Amino acid sequence: MGSVLRRRDFNLQALSLCATGLWPVALHARAANTLLVIGDSLSAEYGIARGSGWVALLTAQLAKDKPQWEVVNASISGDTTAGGLARLPALLEQHNPQLVVIELGGNDALRGFSLKMTESNLTRMVLACRKAKAGVLLIGMQVPPNYGADYAQAFSQLFKTISQQQRLPLVPFLLKGVADAADATALFQADRIHPKAEAHPQILANVWPVLKKLL
Repeated sequence: MGSVLRRRDFNLQALSLCATGLWPVALHARAANTLLVIGDSLSAEYGIARGSGWVALLTAQLAKDKPQWEVVNASISGDTTAGGLARLPALLEQHNPQLVVIELGGNDALRGFSLKMTESNLTRMVLACRKAKAGVLLIGMQVPPNYGADYAQAFSQLFKTISQQQRLPLVPFLLKGVADAADATALFQADRIHPKAEAHPQILANVWPVLKKLL
């Protein structure tokens, strides 16, 4: 009976301390900040073991260095900027992220979509994130030279244009040090489009210096 009374007294004291704001801070659960990654196969671990992609490596790094952040990887292989734009409102509502990393556009180029449409879709995604009070990091992509020098330059430039117009931080080229490595073929899967697992630490190294300033 005495133990029941002691527990009741403790619970009453706890409620009183919570009501007055004097409950020890250490007993409060720390709210997590959510980082949402919306991308395509380069972020969805296509063709490699789960947990070896750059987003998984980022999750592990944040768990060690920035434990108040959690990562939601909403990347889908084959996704385009149109697909990302369509999926984004529900993702923003569901996860209420503080920061969104947009890694899309490569499949637009592979499918021959117009650059104007790609730029418009990415810009609309940025504006939707801002309306939801989320910061944005834009990830740039490049296409191989066999697409033609003019197209390749224009495609690369559209990410820079959005970054400048919307005043966004930009990672200029996600695959820097991978696609332009001395022996690039050794870092890609047989399709020569998707990097092997051993290339993903370099991909994270491209993203992290820009991303960490936003956390």
